Formats: sequence, structure tokens, C-alpha cells
Amino acid sequence: MLILIAGPYRSGTADDPEKMAANLQRLEEASWPLFRAGHVPMIGEWIALPVWRAAGGAQLGDSLYDEIFYPAASRLLQLCDAVLRLPGDSKGADNDVRLARERGIPVFTRIEDVPGC
Repeated sequence: MLILIAGPYRSGTADDPEKMAANLQRLEEASWPLFRAGHVPMIGEWIALPVWRAAGGAQLGDSLYDEIFYPAASRLLQLCDAVLRLPGDSKGADNDVRLARERGIPVFTRIEDVPGC
């Protein structure tokens, strides 16, 4: 399955780059067990960050950020077979879960519940 890993990225960081990098690392840590189980892990920021930079994004939260980050996750979610929602407050991840449920695709809250993991 193509599985979106959703969780905090910017939330709760006050846009501190080190805290955001730590959040991204936590999201990425979930990618290996998913991949090892035969799935294709995906993280919205893997798509949104390069697009944002290429579009001239300069400061987190700028108008390009809003134009790219949530829509990138939404578009990506149209291709995904499931969502793995990691713990932590995140409006974006909560929106990913909402969209997944609207599509009727599984939402896992524990990696152990993903088939094969």
C-alpha cells in the first residue's frame, strides 16, 4: 500500500527550524518499518518542501506555504491507500485523517496495526 505518514511538522514549533527538523525525523522514522513490510511510505513534506522552495518560498507560513503545503497533502492523499497518523497535535494531520475517512481508506494510529508490520 501507498501509506501517508501524518503527524506534527510545523505545529507546536513556533517555526523553530530545529524543532521542525526533529518532527520531520519522527515522521521519517516510521518510513522504514512500512517499507520493510512491503509498503511505500510517503510524507506530505517530501512533496511540499521542494515545490515550495522551487516556487520561491522564503519564510514558513508565507502565502506560498499556505498555497502549497495543505493542497500537496490533499492531492497526495488521493493516491494513498491508507494513513498512518502519528501522535501529536497537528491541524494538517487531523485534516489528512478527515480526508482519508471521507475517502473510506484505513487510518492507522499504531504502526503495529498496519498489515505486515
